[in-house]
Amino acid sequence: MADEKLNYGAPALEKGLDILELLARSGRPLGNRQLADELGRSKNEIFRMVHVLLRRGYIQRDESGEGMLLSNKLFALGMQTARARDLVSTAAPIVENFAEEVHQAAHLVVAHRGETVIIAAASGGADMNFSLKLGYRRPLADAHSGLVLMAFQPQAIRDRMIAESLLLMREPPDKAKLAADLDRVRREGAIIHESRDIVGVTDVVCPILVDDGRAVACVTVAAVSRRSSPPDFDAMLDRLQLACAEIAHELAGYAPSPARAEFSRRR
Repeated sequence: MADEKLNYGAPALEKGLDILELLARSGRPLGNRQLADELGRSKNEIFRMVHVLLRRGYIQRDESGEGMLLSNKLFALGMQTARARDLVSTAAPIVENFAEEVHQAAHLVVAHRGETVIIAAASGGADMNFSLKLGYRRPLADAHSGLVLMAFQPQAIRDRMIAESLLLMREPPDKAKLAADLDRVRREGAIIHESRDIVGVTDVVCPILVDDGRAVACVTVAAVSRRSSPPDFDAMLDRLQLACAEIAHELAGYAPSPARAEFSRRR
């Protein structure tokens, strides 16, 4: 009886899961024929499953019309777990207070399947700022927040995050250089660097570290520079470090890790 239960199958469900897992691995749009060929199934089987997954919002059509991509729905469902809700509910008011103090937009960022994902944001109350929308994604290796999230991980997890990220990039960076950059970020404890895309915006990024020195998330400030009052980035980072330490304390009790203690001494 136990063996029968273990061997029980749900073919339709398995087809749908196969499609979702293949799209997650590929990191690029796939059409019905490509899905069918990769999964060894008929095009008619795939068409029916794709129609249901599109209707339920688990996948979406690529803007170019070349095929299907995963939507944010699986991530959104994951964010409804108690652990994810705890992170957002704990960090959001602290990030909001910090953003108000520095008059700049701030974002709470986590890693998910090789990408950074913004799960909370605060505008900072200024009359002008640079803010990204919730759910905004970018390959880890192509974002300052991603570099911070990868830098503060055990080596095995870091390697997996790097591999997932590079698969999503058309022009991935040199692995040796990326590894050296991550080691430098870990030594320095944070990043202050002009935006990779936007002129006049500087990214200030600090990790939220749990007791083993691992980053569960990070906070990124998209600091807009004004001619009349250029930001003091070092002072901003000092205040951001305190905010991230406060979040860590609220999440799991504050016990300074070696990485966090070293960061504090340098600052």
